[in-house]
Amino acid sequence: MNHLQHETSPYLLQHAENPVEWYPWGAAALQKARDENKPILLSIGYSACHWCHVMAHESFEHAETAEIMNRLYVNIKVDREERPDLDDIYMQSVQQLTGQGGWPMTVFLLPDGRPFYGGTYYPREARYGMPAFRQILEAVHDAYTKRRPDVESAAAQLTDSLQRDMLNIGGRDDELNADLLDAAFAKLRQGYDKQHGGFGTQPKFPQPMNLEFLLRIHARTGSTDALDMATHTLRTMARGGIYDQIGGGFHRYSVDQIWLVPHFEKMLYDNAQLSRVYLHAGQITGDSFFRRIAEEIYDYVLREMTAPDGGFYSTTDADSEGEEGKFFVWSKAELQDLLGDDAPIAIEYFGVSTRGNFEEHTNILNVPNDDEIAAQRLNLRVEVLRERLTAIKDKLFAVRSQRIAPGLDDKIVTAWNGMMLASLAEAARVLERADYRAAALRSAEFLRDALIADGRPRRTYKDGRAKINGYLEDYANLIDGFIQVYQLTFDPAWFALARSLADTALARFRAPDGGFFDTSDDHEALIARPRSLEDNAVPSGTSMLTKTLTLLAAYTGEDAYAAAARAGLRQLVSAMREYPQAFGEALNAVDLLARGVSEIALVGDPAADATKLLLRTVNGAYRPNSVIALSPMDVPDEFAIPLLSYRTQRGGQPTAYVCRNFACQMPVTTADALRAQLP
Repeated sequence: MNHLQHETSPYLLQHAENPVEWYPWGAAALQKARDENKPILLSIGYSACHWCHVMAHESFEHAETAEIMNRLYVNIKVDREERPDLDDIYMQSVQQLTGQGGWPMTVFLLPDGRPFYGGTYYPREARYGMPAFRQILEAVHDAYTKRRPDVESAAAQLTDSLQRDMLNIGGRDDELNADLLDAAFAKLRQGYDKQHGGFGTQPKFPQPMNLEFLLRIHARTGSTDALDMATHTLRTMARGGIYDQIGGGFHRYSVDQIWLVPHFEKMLYDNAQLSRVYLHAGQITGDSFFRRIAEEIYDYVLREMTAPDGGFYSTTDADSEGEEGKFFVWSKAELQDLLGDDAPIAIEYFGVSTRGNFEEHTNILNVPNDDEIAAQRLNLRVEVLRERLTAIKDKLFAVRSQRIAPGLDDKIVTAWNGMMLASLAEAARVLERADYRAAALRSAEFLRDALIADGRPRRTYKDGRAKINGYLEDYANLIDGFIQVYQLTFDPAWFALARSLADTALARFRAPDGGFFDTSDDHEALIARPRSLEDNAVPSGTSMLTKTLTLLAAYTGEDAYAAAARAGLRQLVSAMREYPQAFGEALNAVDLLARGVSEIALVGDPAADATKLLLRTVNGAYRPNSVIALSPMDVPDEFAIPLLSYRTQRGGQPTAYVCRNFACQMPVTTADALRAQLP
């Protein structure tokens, strides 16, 4: 066993028995490199990364390759999900060196941590037009020992380019307006795939933040184009192979343009974001299809991705039994043997053929036709088709459950848990699902008790250990989750916790130009302080924090929160206008600032039917630019949630106040009157 044996990351533990003398990132490895004057080989990946597994099998488990690595280098292995700061710093270096990036990431460092060469996957033997990994190892070490001044110069240039204390790209506060949102929408529309939905060609990613932005455009302007783009994409994705038609939940991305063949891993962060977008699409359209998909995602997460203590696991792998997708695919003969008289229904409905649409004549289940067309071809009523499909899915799920499942990365990542908590708590409120409410509360209590210490979150949790200082995205997503839990329970303790985290984030993460770093001011000193601004697979910490700060400003009346949000977003004005596809969540935050937030204060017993009716009126529609507060009794003086201060019932009836910047319309006591005041 090497030095990874005491780690908690499943990815690092996968490499604990490699013949490579791996170290985790830390003082011991860095000191060894200095003492022995050896370069560092830094390998960064994650548990669901297919090519990470390939390189591990080819090279890191290979004794001869390991001998070269151990003799020439100090070898460090990093889980990018645990250490996004290291991933960001060294990914930027690799992108500058090669023009591209990805995982596994292989970076060569001086003993002080500065990078001087790098790439991604290297095969053990020369192929794909790439040199053998062993050739790279020898050549890089040769440069380190014989051309040290050149190596030092390259490291200095790369490191200088990583310093981002002052971006010097900021716009003005008054540019965070409707014109920016409209310009971003126009750009997004140019890259939209009208036939299959989504953006670009292949590979194709779901991009939930951009879909949410389209829903916000529709809510703000009434644009049918924006709504059609979002709903068409959501519908085609949910009917494609990227969606698990049997077990629910989305795979990471589609390798083709038509959402058919996925890369089969399932990530918590994708399903957290997508469940929320489907929930919102259902609110807007009233179409039960979107609600069904949202509920299937929630049910999948609660069934397969939830720990006994309430936290949510990170990932399930793409591979099982050494083959990608084997767990999820079916042959036509297999379905015929399993389903008997129902087999023709499954074959027609899920687009199954003898030839198959995947490897070795297997089929990725998808829904190529509308239910009405499939029913007509099968000579069935739609209601009968759907009833029999329920039985078919149950049987296939039971059979599939007996297969060897993909590997599970069961570490708890705080930021991703915050995303899932926010989505689940909102769903519990909107759908009035008691089981979702219970799960959301269990998750919130776990995050509060296990992952927050001394008022500050840790990054990960596994096997009873929480570790690593929380990053900006951990704070921001926890704040969002706790705000949603407050709006579900109206327990002011959750609001107080969200506000406390926001105050700590403002104190610990500010940059000199008013933006935010990704690491706190007392984080481990690295060669640069990372500052990732784009919204990629997950929202940037900056985007999510500015969004939650705007919500807190609406609850408290404190302009300091809104001012901090504006300061963070104005750094991105030009980028959002030119490259909106990379700034979806930032644009959603701008929408909050540009449109303003409706502040809804309710006074009344939450168990009373009249109060429930007022809440149902608020929750039934898509109102992304609103916050809700409730007190069960009159609040005659200052209160922990300023929006509720001095609110009283009228005529002894549950009463609603709809405000903007704490200027309120006349209080109302009926659902119809409240509906007339809501945006």
